Amino acid sequence: MASSPNFSILRAILTVTLMLAGAIVLFLMHYTSLSSPKWHPLPAYSRRPNGTAETQQTVKPIVLLWFWPENKSFDFQDCKKLFDIDSCHLTDDRSLYSRAEAVVIFHRAIHDDLSNLPTSPRPRFQRWIWFNMDSPTNTHRIAGLQGLFNLTLSYRQDADIHVRWKLTVKKKPAEHFVLPRKQRLLCWIVDKSDLSATSVERYSYYIELVKYIKVHVFSSSSAESLKGENYFRTISSCKFFLSFENSIHRDYITETFNGPLTAGTVPIVLGPPRNNYEDFAPGTSFIHVNDFPDAMTLADFLLRLDEDDEAYIRYFSWRQFYTVRRHLTEENHEFAHAICQACHHVGMNKEYRVVPDLYKWFLL
Repeated sequence: MASSPNFSILRAILTVTLMLAGAIVLFLMHYTSLSSPKWHPLPAYSRRPNGTAETQQTVKPIVLLWFWPENKSFDFQDCKKLFDIDSCHLTDDRSLYSRAEAVVIFHRAIHDDLSNLPTSPRPRFQRWIWFNMDSPTNTHRIAGLQGLFNLTLSYRQDADIHVRWKLTVKKKPAEHFVLPRKQRLLCWIVDKSDLSATSVERYSYYIELVKYIKVHVFSSSSAESLKGENYFRTISSCKFFLSFENSIHRDYITETFNGPLTAGTVPIVLGPPRNNYEDFAPGTSFIHVNDFPDAMTLADFLLRLDEDDEAYIRYFSWRQFYTVRRHLTEENHEFAHAICQACHHVGMNKEYRVVPDLYKWFLL
């Protein structure tokens, strides 16, 4: 049966329409491939302390340091050089705020009215990191910080980013530890000018202790004698060292404890309880003032240890199994370890949360 004229016309129109549509699609695909640029990642910028900018292609998350703590700046490349940390792109360039995956904010630099915090809307992917290495006693309470931060950077064990100079386990036990040459029995490095004002506990204990034993006191404010290698050399010349913290709080165990451990000296600690110290170092590596009923008994014990080399050397048996690393003593590196740890955390973790009340967690 022959097809009707109307059907033939309809089929011809449909065929022409399909051919035209195909031609248009091919043309658009060809045109797009010619005119559209290929996608490239945006460059990240890092401003170094001298103010120069560095551009580099990177897929690492940007971590913006909003304040230089106490204006102590260092080369961001030191994270790689000193700690082998290279998991983020550290910068202090605030123009990169909208692209920063994390913003590190130093608590002590925040104004009471919060006027120097970022004012631009916070991107949904961005995390704010509360950075504080002071103890609760020395932390200024600022209203309005509740709910602003997503991560905490602190010496506390329960901080999101825990900053600590840690002992590491050796792969195999080491040979017998050789003690540095000792010239003094008991030493302390402290700022004499504000000793009584900063800590009633350590000042009172010191005043009682010197009644029964000599303490060689070195001023922490001396220009060069206690900087760098000289710092560790001074401590190593002493059999015992007063590792007295300026306030007593959980986990608040600072470089005043790490110094004698690295220098080959026995720390005499005044701070949180013994079991808290043992979270970070072997219990046989230090002497706690709480182990004695009073300062006179402690002094008597130290004098007896001074005459008993075999008993004294046992305080270093832990060195067969652990390695301890020297902390940085250069002034500009005071906060470098913590900042680099923040970089490492952001580069390796994607957790996101809100810290509803910093003070309830930290100060109480």
